[in-house]
Amino acid sequence: MRIFISTGEVSGDLQGSLLIAAMQRQAAAAGLALEIVALGGEKMAKAGATILGNTSGIGSMGLLESLPYVVPTLLVQRKAIAYLKQNPPDLVVLIDYMGPNLGIGTYMRQNLPDVPVVYYIAPQEWVWSMSLRNTSRIVGFTDKLLAIFPEEARYYQENGGNVSWVGHPLIDRMQDVPNRQAARAELGIAPEQIAIALLPASRQQELKYLLPVIFQAAQTIQAKLPEAHFWIPLSLESFKRPIESAIQSYGLRATIVSGQQKEVFAAADFAITKSGTVNLELALFNVPQVVVYRLNAVTVWIARKILKGSIPFASPVNLVVMREIVPELLQEQATPENITQAAMEILLNPERRRQTLTDYAEMRQCLGDTGVCDRAAQEILQMLTEV
Repeated sequence: MRIFISTGEVSGDLQGSLLIAAMQRQAAAAGLALEIVALGGEKMAKAGATILGNTSGIGSMGLLESLPYVVPTLLVQRKAIAYLKQNPPDLVVLIDYMGPNLGIGTYMRQNLPDVPVVYYIAPQEWVWSMSLRNTSRIVGFTDKLLAIFPEEARYYQENGGNVSWVGHPLIDRMQDVPNRQAARAELGIAPEQIAIALLPASRQQELKYLLPVIFQAAQTIQAKLPEAHFWIPLSLESFKRPIESAIQSYGLRATIVSGQQKEVFAAADFAITKSGTVNLELALFNVPQVVVYRLNAVTVWIARKILKGSIPFASPVNLVVMREIVPELLQEQATPENITQAAMEILLNPERRRQTLTDYAEMRQCLGDTGVCDRAAQEILQMLTEV
């Protein structure tokens, strides 16, 4: 059975790899052989996919920010469609990655209508949609939508989608994590040392817009808390050099780690982080955090004035319960002074920390039970056998 999977960016590669592992497990148990070809990254390749195009570094947020990626995105989309034309699969799985996946989904519906299309982790139209146009397109070419948030399931169902809520795949990742003591021992962190995780970037643009303000705040925190040490897990190896250079420029006591994100999260007392899936991971590790996000000022002006866009929250942690659990400092609010103030308030106030952990526990209830990837894989394999 041939399955084609399309996703992009660091988080898509992670989610794709978890899904592939679950599908391979279940297929083997059922005596099925799977051939998986994908747009994705190294994690999906390790899980057993043949990578048609590496898309883990192709991605951006915003209008102007996306311009450098227009040509690479079109090229990879064209390559995928040419492959699908020559090698029609038995089933297509789309994971997030809205721009290219809208094109691939539309192509499938128009040219290969008998091949089922599953959308797993659909674009967050339920958060920031300004019209139903893209929602209608997604519903139109998707045979089954596997939602990870209850609100996402409700939104797409109300707009005509065939939806199953499977829960959030990060719940599964928490089954095999080190405890705080083991993680600290592995990283060489003394029991009394304050360990702060810095997560400035998983996209190229974030090195420009987020890293400087986060590192400036870290510089001030370091002066106030001499016992603090910063830990920076790399999302992409290509970011190592610019981050090393920034650590030197800001004079931070910081360690870059590669392939040990779980250990850093398990060991951390606190995190300053970009907005994204990583916020949920930190919450599941019970790490209090301050979320920061900035875009090009022109992009923000266009979104606010012309497109009249507004979002309730940026961080998935807050979006799950539709209230502020973790502080969000967006655009003009994302200053080193504000980041420092929010960080110190959490670091020095035990009551604030306790409240955050209580709120995390409430949020966790909305993410479903373990076995998310197995439920998603089961739905997909069931569709395969029905073809």
